[in-house]
Amino acid sequence: MKRILIFSTAYSPFMGGAEIAAKEITDRLERGDFMFDMITLRFNRTLPKFKKIGNINVYRISSTKLMFPFAAYFKAIFLNRKNKYDIVWSMMAGRGGFAALFFKLTNKKVKFLLTLQEGDAKSYPKERAGILWFAVGGLFKKVFTKADFIQVISKYLGGWAREMGYKGEIEIVPNGADIKRFENRESETKNQKLRKELGIEKNEKVIITTSRLVEKNAIDTIIRALSFLHGNYKLLIAGSGELFYKLRKLTNELRLTKRVLFLGNIEHNELPQYLHISDVFVRPSLSEGMGNSFIEAMAAGVPVIATKVGGITDFLKDGETGLFCGTDDPKGISEKIELLIKNDELRERIIKKAKQIVSEKYDWNLITKNMKENVFEKML
Repeated sequence: MKRILIFSTAYSPFMGGAEIAAKEITDRLERGDFMFDMITLRFNRTLPKFKKIGNINVYRISSTKLMFPFAAYFKAIFLNRKNKYDIVWSMMAGRGGFAALFFKLTNKKVKFLLTLQEGDAKSYPKERAGILWFAVGGLFKKVFTKADFIQVISKYLGGWAREMGYKGEIEIVPNGADIKRFENRESETKNQKLRKELGIEKNEKVIITTSRLVEKNAIDTIIRALSFLHGNYKLLIAGSGELFYKLRKLTNELRLTKRVLFLGNIEHNELPQYLHISDVFVRPSLSEGMGNSFIEAMAAGVPVIATKVGGITDFLKDGETGLFCGTDDPKGISEKIELLIKNDELRERIIKKAKQIVSEKYDWNLITKNMKENVFEKML
């Protein structure tokens, strides 16, 4: 049995795209082939310091995000005395990447796998570090150059790895969706009950977006687009984040409070039903590594409107598997929404083609097979 140690700043119950990928992949691998441990942050004291979640032994450490690389490294040294890891796996290049780098530098025989799941602009790490970049920039590049293998979720992120100086092998293995779970619709009675609970009338069309409420996801642009739609439309915003109060203020200013519903974080297993009561999915991202949410919407049969940025172009073809919109173009987005609502032929064609591409390329079972054969087994 091969032993793999994962570094991830967050994990269940705080699940984003990278965390979902870790769980979906590890849960589907044969238990006799690999053993997975994970070091992550203990965000609050109600969370246990240790818990087995699926196929992962999760060790939560009390630390700040800033100090996570160091605290995680020392925890890894302690765990390695007993478990003797074959691979250390960082789910992203940031804090987890630093922890994996420190471990690699002091345990040269252990292979270092770096997965790039980042959705922010390539310039984000430098901008966030500010004046500290002169001190940490070189170390950040070493996260890439010292990796033995890099797996990316899109061609866009593969290009970033090369820009950061990595010269080794890159494997593109995208994120995916649990197709059966997103395809299977609840009974019409249950869907109508949810619509009623949310205050959605029978004749109202539903726009949905699922994402963190942060600048890069441009939720404000969707809200502004709603102001151009003079009909029975409601917008569901599923997610939380630093821009919540700013977005709610914008909603008030545009007098859209009765048409915009802030749902907060929706449990991932409940998300399919919210998609099934929706007519259009919109996220006009400013940057995107790939975006699980788009794939999940496509699997659920909800047509997608997105921007032509980052990894989105790997799966969204304009007029075939979705529609492209411009960044910061609320009026243009409103026109795309109306086009999908009014043009049944276009809508159904997009839904059919989107479901087909998700089934062929983005099923978690296929992705797990690719990770096992083209990443883990290649490294061992």
